[in-house]
Amino acid sequence: MTAALIALATAISYPDTRTEETVETLHGSEVADPYRWLEDDNSEETKAWVTAQNEVTQAYLADLTQRQEIHDRVAGLLNFERIGTPREFGGRWFFTHNSGLQNQSVLKTSASLGGEPELLLDPNTLSEDGTVSLADWAPSEDGKLLAWALSRGGSDWNEIRIRDVSTGKDLDDHLQWVKFSGISWLPDGSGFYYSRYDAPGDNAELTAKNENHQLWFHKVGTPQSEDRLVYRRKDHPGWGFGGGVTDDGKFLVIHVFDGTSTSNRSFYQKLGGEGGDGEIVELLKDADAAYGFIGNVGSRFFYRTNLDAPRYRVIAIDIEKPARDGWQEVIPQTAENLDEVSLVGGHLVCGYLKDARSVIRVHDLEGKHVRDVDLPGLGSAGGFRGRLDDTHTFYGFSSFTDPGAIYRYEIASGKSELWRKPDIDFDGSGYVAKQVFVPSKDGTKVPAFIVHQKGIGLDGSNRALLYGYGGFNIPMTPGFSVSRAVWLERGGIFVLACIRGGGEYGKEWHESAIKLKKQNSYDDFIAVAEWLTENHYTSRKKLAIQGGSNGGLLVGACMTQRPELFGACLPAVGVMDLLRFHKFTIGWAWKRDYGDPEDPEEFANLLKISPYHNLKPGIRYPATLVTTADHDDRVVPAHSFKFAARLQACQPSDAPPVLIRIDTSAGHGAGTALDKVIDLAADQWAFLEANLKD
Repeated sequence: MTAALIALATAISYPDTRTEETVETLHGSEVADPYRWLEDDNSEETKAWVTAQNEVTQAYLADLTQRQEIHDRVAGLLNFERIGTPREFGGRWFFTHNSGLQNQSVLKTSASLGGEPELLLDPNTLSEDGTVSLADWAPSEDGKLLAWALSRGGSDWNEIRIRDVSTGKDLDDHLQWVKFSGISWLPDGSGFYYSRYDAPGDNAELTAKNENHQLWFHKVGTPQSEDRLVYRRKDHPGWGFGGGVTDDGKFLVIHVFDGTSTSNRSFYQKLGGEGGDGEIVELLKDADAAYGFIGNVGSRFFYRTNLDAPRYRVIAIDIEKPARDGWQEVIPQTAENLDEVSLVGGHLVCGYLKDARSVIRVHDLEGKHVRDVDLPGLGSAGGFRGRLDDTHTFYGFSSFTDPGAIYRYEIASGKSELWRKPDIDFDGSGYVAKQVFVPSKDGTKVPAFIVHQKGIGLDGSNRALLYGYGGFNIPMTPGFSVSRAVWLERGGIFVLACIRGGGEYGKEWHESAIKLKKQNSYDDFIAVAEWLTENHYTSRKKLAIQGGSNGGLLVGACMTQRPELFGACLPAVGVMDLLRFHKFTIGWAWKRDYGDPEDPEEFANLLKISPYHNLKPGIRYPATLVTTADHDDRVVPAHSFKFAARLQACQPSDAPPVLIRIDTSAGHGAGTALDKVIDLAADQWAFLEANLKD
């Protein structure tokens, strides 16, 4: 660290943070929790602490001369027109649109695909600061009504309203306490299915446990109090429910999930018979595998499943003859992980991950391979939504250095035609993206993408940012990011590590880093970090790590285990207290990945890896900027509060800065106002540049 940086770091006077003598004996171990009082986000003392921490952090960031330059470039690069993949309902087209720097994208509609679009819904008018977002939207099949969900301040809680498309006016319908829900209309537009919880207690909506999920039906033009309860299971308070009406309108398919387990159940109900809706049939009730409903042709239900296929396959079940010995394997498991499948235009469009990059294969309904979709390069493709009788569909494709485009795909011919391509002030031709495979501690080959300017020298002098996630069967794949593009422009290297715990290679890859094996995620990430320094892409002093949510936990675990390996750390909205995560909002559901603190063996493992509990006084930790938000009701901000408080107490006075940045009227990430996104990127990159020094 340079003399100037030492002076800057030592000049920081962290707020005084009170400690309390909170010690619990858990499974025979005494565990101190001196900052537990910070879990009460409604207390005046916690609010004062948040204010004091933000004042210190903002004062530090304001002194970084490059911050404004980075801010202006991120804002300038984001100032381009962005259009979402269009969807057709009742002959009308609907798509999201952002003119450039709007805090929230708006929803537009047009009478034809090439017609003049009209503004249908502008969430920017719903708040002065742009913190109310459009969380979901679903037109009725005839395109006359729009059910739309809003989120306030980034919370997972949604409110649903209904808008008349012809007039642009909302009806009186107002649904509250909606969470982890879709919106699925009946074909006649009379109403839709949605999911919700009971209303939480006073001042508890951002912290109280989320249990007893329910599936409801709302009839248009009636108050929520008259909605019909479709399904709930009081005997299983952890079960969650998502309801979807099939394209033919004949069935309601109920996806039954239990926390974050990849195994689930699938039920169905016949709709609209002479005697009304039928009984709910528990078609797949054993939760012995993952079953993702794709669509149906009559009584033939298609599912993507990992039953006897850890990389997934497609099966068909005739619900008139549902016995297992009658199930048909339509598309067998392949060497690649089958990440998603859509039933459109009489075909099954399968999105595979080949070493974490997209491969799209089209099959007929009997499983015969028709063709592969010719993609532009190494990147990620998604979309291919539609109905059984559609003749075309749309998909998007992007890569690390190309913001990509939306293509119109003709299903019969396989022809892709460019529909929209953004005009952005970034030339990706000056950069190279490649993939390497790094041996982890146990020899497992871990894929990582490396992106940088062409012609850089491999002499260890480059700033590098290593990003990872490694959890909940979620894959990390190539994609474009404006903030990362600015990082690249400024000479930084970006690295994406596809570590175990994620969904890059299917069930086995995921389950090789859960519960007692969770350390494998951290070993993989550390191995990639070491490989980057050993191969002179960067050096330890110039290597930063970043991750959000489960990735924030990843950063916290790695910086406590190997503090000397990194120059700077950016843990965002992380799960930092692995002994109490299950006590807030939806945290209990994560026991499937992390383990159960109430189980003695799993508790012992959690204590070993919990970032909050493994901070040690006197250790020189890397420069760290913890980030969270006051409306995060997914990973409550108390995780970050407690971690930052303890980190500041442990850090020696002459060591690099450890700061926490707490955003207001923002949540876990989705729906965050664009100006807040820009501010955050500027703060993070300026912090890294100031601290990744020789």
